[in-house]
Amino acid sequence: MSVEVLRTKAEIKKARRELHRRGLSFTSSWWKHLACKIGISNAIDVGDELKSWDVLKTALFIESHVPKSAAILDIGAFASELPCILYNLHYSNLVGIDLNPNVKKMPYADSVRYEVSDFMHTSFENESFDAITAISVIEHSFNSRLLLRELSRLLRPGGYFIASFDYWPEKVDTTGVSFFGMDWMIFSEQDVGRFLNEASSYNLTPLGEVGVAGREKSIKCANKEYTFAWLVLQKGPINQEFLQ
Repeated sequence: MSVEVLRTKAEIKKARRELHRRGLSFTSSWWKHLACKIGISNAIDVGDELKSWDVLKTALFIESHVPKSAAILDIGAFASELPCILYNLHYSNLVGIDLNPNVKKMPYADSVRYEVSDFMHTSFENESFDAITAISVIEHSFNSRLLLRELSRLLRPGGYFIASFDYWPEKVDTTGVSFFGMDWMIFSEQDVGRFLNEASSYNLTPLGEVGVAGREKSIKCANKEYTFAWLVLQKGPINQEFLQ
């Protein structure tokens, strides 16, 4: 499936157990314990237990579809658990980008290339990456045109965009709510449909079926109740018109 929805809260706990079982759980308690041992006093809180389901799905997809030598970019990488997981799965060409300068203090910063920049306007060369990931990122200051344009520019033909985002089938009003100084959007079924339609114009198409039915509002934040969705888009042939 190219679009899936978190159905129950129990799936979050199940996913975290699987991450622990495989030695791939890198939430803040692990990193802060290590940082304390090696004398780092301002260690970053890495990861979020609530993101276990989509983090695991992303890691499993990459593990089964993307070679270990592939170039992978994680956008919104500050405190993201995913680069830690991919590094420990022996991916050797990892890049993370975030506006927060403290991204340079992330774990494995000597092996993962962290850059301070706006992921809507990066300095990377065209077709630099085989996969681009975004865990709970695109719903903040969402701009589909800028996002899709940059994704299409940066991905190599056949490359993947793998993302998770806040979701509920019916529209949830988030007017006036912001995080990190940015607007917040909870995607609706209609929003997802529009995004997928627009993505096709940038040669980015769903990889498989689209399942957007919601079952349980597993997440509560800022007095809003919703769940998570996860998607995969694959880049097809180049269309230079949309890279101008």
